[in-house]
Amino acid sequence: MLTRRDDRDDVVRASDPVRSVQALEERLARLLPEWTSFPTLFPHDSRSEFVPLADVEETDDAYIIEVELPGISRNDIEVDLAGRTLTIAGERKERERVGILRRRTRVTGRFRYEVTLPAVEPDAEVAAGYDDGVLTVRIPKPETTRPRRIPIR
Repeated sequence: MLTRRDDRDDVVRASDPVRSVQALEERLARLLPEWTSFPTLFPHDSRSEFVPLADVEETDDAYIIEVELPGISRNDIEVDLAGRTLTIAGERKERERVGILRRRTRVTGRFRYEVTLPAVEPDAEVAAGYDDGVLTVRIPKPETTRPRRIPIR
């Protein structure tokens, strides 16, 4: 991976443009204290979407998808399975604030996470649970894709 060093000896990864922009904003905030009262260079608005962090695990009998959605009500989350594609969408609502918001790094607005799985049974008993800000979806694998032991004679 390509890296470069800036004048403070911080390593900035060239392949991560978001981190580069955040580092630039932090440096500007140190140089210009009034910068903290301005919006970020790429403000987030209600028309854009973000992708939450997620893990997809394949076990012998199921696919398990865990999506981080802290601070989001279960009523604001939609889980859909169409064919082999699982879609998790919803909205993280902006909460009302009192006082001056000096820095904002948490993303609000609509989100969408989509994953296409190798195989899904049309009538699969899909289970979804939401605990401690993590949505867990369990989709059973079709019998034909599950490993089976072949006895040796």
